[in-house]
Amino acid sequence: MKLWLSGARPRTLAAAVVPVFVGTCISYRFRSAAPQGVAIQHKIVSSHSMRTDHFSIGIALLALAVSLFMQIGVNLANDYSDGVRGTDSDRIGPTRLVASGLKSAKSVKRAAFLCFGISALCGLVISIIVAPWLILIGIVSILAGWFYTGGRNPYGYKGFGEVAVFVFFGLVATIGTQFVVSRRFEAASILAGAIVGLCAITLLETNNLRDIVGDRSAGKLTLAVRIGDRGTRIIYIATLVLCFLGVGVLGIVLGDWWLMACIISAPLALKASKIVYGGATGPKLIQVLKLTSFMQIVFGVTLGIGILL
Repeated sequence: MKLWLSGARPRTLAAAVVPVFVGTCISYRFRSAAPQGVAIQHKIVSSHSMRTDHFSIGIALLALAVSLFMQIGVNLANDYSDGVRGTDSDRIGPTRLVASGLKSAKSVKRAAFLCFGISALCGLVISIIVAPWLILIGIVSILAGWFYTGGRNPYGYKGFGEVAVFVFFGLVATIGTQFVVSRRFEAASILAGAIVGLCAITLLETNNLRDIVGDRSAGKLTLAVRIGDRGTRIIYIATLVLCFLGVGVLGIVLGDWWLMACIISAPLALKASKIVYGGATGPKLIQVLKLTSFMQIVFGVTLGIGILL
């Protein structure tokens, strides 16, 4: 169990939890009909005149299961695909199951598809209850998770990992959760999803920055390999800055500043940025991964609480 827990990469699971939490908070904020004056004030956000009291915590928990098992499935699929290709033969970061020989490639592949299956089952229940067309999004999400590093031409090896993270663990997860929990669409979830997606990218950038040398030698052309060490450090810091600026824009759109409660996570972001800006390499970047993961949790939780307030 200890090995499988390591293979699930717990530090990356914040990327699965945060969008569901934020999406659920948006649903709760706009769960009931608002007075006409408020409807006019927030017209840019959505139509309050058609609101209902629908809010399902059960659907929110199912959405969390979908997101968590999808993330774990992606991590294990990545472990399997990189392991059989030999990409992980010379790694600095946490141990990989296949590359290290701790688990067979077959068992890790089976575990990945088991997680995808659990995610799909939970998603199927949501689709039956809310809207059948959501099944298509689930299929696309699983295919994106597998072909990130799997198949003959994995897009993660071509520098498109950041795009996938932004779309699926930002926009899709946040907007999707908000929609299935309240069964209606709130425009504010688009901006919130973009913010969450940017935050998730910082985790990927931390990993890719650490693995530039090994990925380059293995032919894995991540964005970090393509733009180099300095460019990746700039993107990491710029993405963090955009996260906080995005919250400011969302605060203006929603008409309140409680969202800025997420400034509590700023010291963690500053500490991580200082290490990255200072040129840390190799094992020292593992500390950045820990800080970034913790920052993402604090940022997401306080952002969600700010939305509720």
